[in-house]
Amino acid sequence: MPARFELNGVFLSGPTYKVGLMLALAGEAFDYVHVNLMAGEHKQPPYLAKQRYGQVPLLVDRNNGRHLCQSAAILEYLADTLGKFGGATLDERLQTREWLYWDFDRLAPSIYRSRGIRLGFMKGGEESLELCAANAASAIKTLDGHLAGRNWIVGESPTIADIDVYGVLVYAAEAAVDLTPYANVSAWIGRFEALPGFKRPTDLLPPESRAAA
Repeated sequence: MPARFELNGVFLSGPTYKVGLMLALAGEAFDYVHVNLMAGEHKQPPYLAKQRYGQVPLLVDRNNGRHLCQSAAILEYLADTLGKFGGATLDERLQTREWLYWDFDRLAPSIYRSRGIRLGFMKGGEESLELCAANAASAIKTLDGHLAGRNWIVGESPTIADIDVYGVLVYAAEAAVDLTPYANVSAWIGRFEALPGFKRPTDLLPPESRAAA
């Protein structure tokens, strides 16, 4: 019997990793389909019919035929569908959503862009890298202050806010962002990586398609 979920993406993609990480932490096996961005597969009609934006990730829920895109929206869908990591109360669910939007606006752009430039995926010079570094430092400082006296970003248990933000900070080293000055963030990362089912990007996403184990 095939796995319920099929994740389409690229092993180097942070947003793809976020979705795969959510599934792993929730104990959900998934089929992984590599999308060949270099060949433009994501811009071809068959893929666009399933992922309207021509991006990764794409999650297929075989139980109902839904095709889902945009990593934050997918995380919310999975939290609702699986009943995990969504927050214990309405207030927690609302706060979790706020952190998803904050990440997209304040944290992810600087780290993902710096990583992309340094790895040769994106264009940019020293001025762009300096701006990314300043913006990343500002965002991480905000997060570090918020985590003072807290184990998790929202509530008393991990939520998709933690999954979403971790899915950015896991690439900090590749973006030349040093997290050691941020004691609260570093401690939170340690707690997160100790969660059952946790896997790093290289252990979770292969460079080729793979059926669920």
